[in-house]
Amino acid sequence: MAQEPTNEAGEEKGNGQAKRILLVDDDYEIVESMRLALEALGYEILVARDGNQGLAMAEREDPDLVILDMMMPKRSGFLVLEKLRRTRRIPMRVIMITANEGSRHKAYAEMLGVDDYIRKPFAMDRLLDSVNRLLS
Repeated sequence: MAQEPTNEAGEEKGNGQAKRILLVDDDYEIVESMRLALEALGYEILVARDGNQGLAMAEREDPDLVILDMMMPKRSGFLVLEKLRRTRRIPMRVIMITANEGSRHKAYAEMLGVDDYIRKPFAMDRLLDSVNRLLS
């Protein structure tokens, strides 16, 4: 099925449907800053506060992109990513964000097929560039 071309606001031309992004992070301030920046670009934002909720929402809502924190209560970002990769025929786009400095974690995320890996703290422009690249 062909993807509709999108404008800079993340909306598909023709049907006006905004691209949907699921934010999965337990840090309220980070979620709110990402949500505001992404909504300003026209994306529809869904929010989950822990790994179990994030996995359930990803499966139910089928977003265009998941922005996933690595360290969260109930289920880590790695466990969410592993499950998404095992259960979906067509891989979901995933950006992993983390405060972890370890290169082993990055290598494991890449092995699981993460589309981008961003270390906290990050410049919002860095995240927005990645989102726009993955959803264009």
